[in-house]
Amino acid sequence: MQFHKDELLQATIDEGGSDLHIRALMPPLLRVHGELLPLAEETMSTDESYSLVKELATDEQMADVERNGGADFALAHPDGTRFRVSVFKERKRYGAVLRQIPNTLLTLEQIGIPQSIRELLFKPRGLILVTGPTGSGKSTTLASMIDVINQERSVHIITIEDPIEFYHESKRSIVTQREVGDDVPSFAEAIRRALRQDPDVILVGEMRDLETIAAAITAAETGHLVFGTLHTTGSAETIDRIVDAFPMNQQAQIRTQLAAGLQAVISQILLPKLGADGQVHGRVAAFEVMTSTDSIRSRIRDNKTNMIKSDLQTGAKYGMFTLDSYLTNLYKQGLISYEELITKSQDPDSVVSKLKEEGYGS
Repeated sequence: MQFHKDELLQATIDEGGSDLHIRALMPPLLRVHGELLPLAEETMSTDESYSLVKELATDEQMADVERNGGADFALAHPDGTRFRVSVFKERKRYGAVLRQIPNTLLTLEQIGIPQSIRELLFKPRGLILVTGPTGSGKSTTLASMIDVINQERSVHIITIEDPIEFYHESKRSIVTQREVGDDVPSFAEAIRRALRQDPDVILVGEMRDLETIAAAITAAETGHLVFGTLHTTGSAETIDRIVDAFPMNQQAQIRTQLAAGLQAVISQILLPKLGADGQVHGRVAAFEVMTSTDSIRSRIRDNKTNMIKSDLQTGAKYGMFTLDSYLTNLYKQGLISYEELITKSQDPDSVVSKLKEEGYGS
């Protein structure tokens, strides 16, 4: 059986797959509702997987794979559906993973973002972090936030991405989208250049190194609203990760800067969503939200991030809540399984004992 690029992309779209895996000596695999399922019974030979990868990538991108062992880029299906592609070598064979990028933006309400976060999109300055593991929907959340600003504010938005996922047409705002590698050499360099381009809002697709983190914090300090992502789960862990990225002699200063500039940390994960029949139907997001208050600022400044959890538990009037409380509510609504609740919660023992007190069992 011959495997063709367009047929596999079409199958991914038709089946509602989030990711397509192409590997030698395996059939093409599709991730649907979080599970990997084979698209065919036949496996791909080493030559077939190489041919398919060559169909996906340009000569320049293939040269990148040979030189660096991998290449990341965006790709469009003829119907306009876009994919984020990662091509790589493993055990001297060629493989690829393609993530389908949703072509319609969800509203913040559809995603489940609370009103308290929507209000932050109208702040003149500060740092808003959206965090979570790979594949947790961070890009979708950020794109929806940028879309709200684009529709409702007259500002200059600069996005710095690798690769660009969602295309934003300028509406009330001007949107400038720069791709790392094609338009600018690095995230940190792009932020520095952005500051000379009269921006109001800057989206940093990934705060992956010290230089980028420092540049983002400086941009937020100097009167810009900056959005960034980190692969952390939880507000306290996110703050610790940022501070720990800096040398010890700079950490007190960074804590002070973060305390002054951080507006919010939104952590999210995606879970299999249960329907009324108890079967999985799509996925549902769970969130933890921390917004900046006097108490939170002092916790960050005084290096007492371990006490942030108690602020989240009592901060409902500021729009704050813990991941565990959000997961518990999803479980009570019948949207996630007991197993997902326990495995994804940060303090499962507390979750279980609270449910027992309220008369919920497994």
